[in-house]
Amino acid sequence: MAANLTSMQSVSSINATFIHPSSFYITGLYNVPHARYYYMFLCIVYALTVLGNSFIMGTIYLARSLHTAKYVAVFNLALSDLCGSSALIPKLLDMFLFENQYISYEACLANMFFVYVFMTQQSLTLLAMAYDRLIAICFPLRYHAIVTNTAMALFMSVMWILSISFNALLVGLVTRLSFCRSTTVNSYYCEHGPVSKLACNDYSINSVIGNVCTATLLYLPLILIALSYVCIGFALHKISHSVEQTRALKTCTSHVILVAMFYLPIIGVYTAGRTTTVSTNVRIINTALSQTIPPMLNPIIYTLNTEEVLQSIKVLYKRNKVNSTMERAVKRSVRN
Repeated sequence: MAANLTSMQSVSSINATFIHPSSFYITGLYNVPHARYYYMFLCIVYALTVLGNSFIMGTIYLARSLHTAKYVAVFNLALSDLCGSSALIPKLLDMFLFENQYISYEACLANMFFVYVFMTQQSLTLLAMAYDRLIAICFPLRYHAIVTNTAMALFMSVMWILSISFNALLVGLVTRLSFCRSTTVNSYYCEHGPVSKLACNDYSINSVIGNVCTATLLYLPLILIALSYVCIGFALHKISHSVEQTRALKTCTSHVILVAMFYLPIIGVYTAGRTTTVSTNVRIINTALSQTIPPMLNPIIYTLNTEEVLQSIKVLYKRNKVNSTMERAVKRSVRN
């Protein structure tokens, strides 16, 4: 009886004390020739992402014609893309180009949190943009009354709260895991799944919460976006004039492309990982590309496919040209 009590106390003591390592080792790509060129490619992708999204955000901020609910969402998407890439790529380059593959325990959790917050925020913003298109096409006469700047800003605020709350819970639960064996993470950043699987105590709750977060913040928005386009399809079917149908479809084209680029690779990687055995290198390459390429292409798609943005860029360019001409004229008159 005494021996059993001692044994139970010992187990209880182990369970109550969580073993946190000082650092994790991030493996990245393993035995892939010329892997450095891949990381250098991601460096170029990051530079284009920063330039493109900063340009879109600056254009929306400066152009009064873009101060609408729709572009509140577009601005939020550009911000999420920029911050998401900044949370992921610079640290990745530091680890694998400069061989600093050890990351402290606290920095690992912070990296996990910020990467997931901005990734899920991209997902939720695409849902908000689908809602905007749904109201614009299905209820055009009530659009400006329903989708106001204030309503969209409130919608965005709720989504940020949801994203931060879910991911804070996800990352917070990692702190209850003990790492008494390997601390080598088979990924290119502190990914939740590979980190949790290193624990030597029960991590089932982490897996459950991970699945809940994935379902709520990735799969559910995709389902709602798909349903919104079903409703849009019915609404367009009722429109008798083909010119009006084409005009309405044009307003959705950019959004559909963004949705396909963001969701298809990520959902594909997650689904393949749960149904089949995917090699670590293949998973890393696919996940890295799905998290870095869409943020780079989103500004290009909105600049090239959206007439409002192109027109605003032209107006800003002409305004800047006029201001420059006036400044030069003033300087000449002062000199004379």
